[in-house]
Amino acid sequence: MAGAEQLGTELLAAAGVEVDGDRPYDIRVHDRRFWDRVLRDRELGLGEAYQDGWWDADRLDEFLARVLAADLRSSIRPSPSLLWNVWRARLVNRQTTDRAARNARHHYDIGNDLYLRMLGDEMVYSCAHWKGADGLAGAQAAKLDLVCRKLLLEPGMRLLDVGCGWGALARHAATHHGVHVTGISPAGEQVDEARRRAGDLPVEFHRQDYREVDGEFDRIVSVGMMEHVGPRNFATFFDRCRELLVPDGVMLHHTIGSNESKEHTDAWFDRYIFPGGVVPSLEQVAGAAQPHWAVEDVQNLGPDYDRTLLAWHDNIEARWHEVPHYDERFRRTWRYYLLSSAASFRVRNLQLFQVVFRRTARPSPRYDAPR
Repeated sequence: MAGAEQLGTELLAAAGVEVDGDRPYDIRVHDRRFWDRVLRDRELGLGEAYQDGWWDADRLDEFLARVLAADLRSSIRPSPSLLWNVWRARLVNRQTTDRAARNARHHYDIGNDLYLRMLGDEMVYSCAHWKGADGLAGAQAAKLDLVCRKLLLEPGMRLLDVGCGWGALARHAATHHGVHVTGISPAGEQVDEARRRAGDLPVEFHRQDYREVDGEFDRIVSVGMMEHVGPRNFATFFDRCRELLVPDGVMLHHTIGSNESKEHTDAWFDRYIFPGGVVPSLEQVAGAAQPHWAVEDVQNLGPDYDRTLLAWHDNIEARWHEVPHYDERFRRTWRYYLLSSAASFRVRNLQLFQVVFRRTARPSPRYDAPR
């Protein structure tokens, strides 16, 4: 057994994983170059080797959960390419207005046909709220309603939805709470589909960056948006929201959360899934809000995202035949994205925070958080 293979096998054994074992989370290696690649490029090499068909596991999510729980990456020295990923994040603002638009198109404009089959009819692309729900559609409706209740919406209010996706939250808020919604997204395909679905509701959608918005709003919400802002722009984002929100307004951000404050993201995700994206820590979010925002409520729905991602995975796996123009390498990339994300939430390396804010320096009533 070559040195790289022996070391890799020993590391996997420490995570309770066998090579060519018979358990669902055991790994099958199809190409012996796998070992050198992973020991050189860590998480980037592991993901790329899966994309290329060099290895498999029947339960990819369980395999990756064991690897993450054992923290195997800390046993492997990072390669120069991984170190460059860290330094680039420190040196370059990868979420300027122009770059943010390109980054959004990379992920969200790959085809509404894919997202419809993965997400379901309402196309809600964020963590569902599974408490009391027996299916994905019900869990997503419960999440939309929870967000609206936390915002304390009242008929006639003006709501700004930053990163509106395909418009599900805007439609829900307008239909069930009687508010007027402005949704913005830099992804053109999302905006076009959101407009198509709007009907006669008091909602409007714009292909726009948050730094380009004008007007005044009673409420501001972002769902799955903070991950795309970037640490260099967190303070700018909160300052812009303060300029747009009325003095007695309420703001909610629903975001994936990291357990540690970083300026970079996983190298594989940065290259193939979310270029320039960084998952913020709660410390980074609260720090960027100082001193102009009071944190009224924080709720962690992290375990719900594991279940949401598995539901998306099951949906698309059952319907790949309906979108045959996505080739096998894309399918493996997408499978790795969904199941590695599920694994990260399962071992609590990632969280899902809903954070409610009010502006400071003015009287406001006590906030009783809906649950």
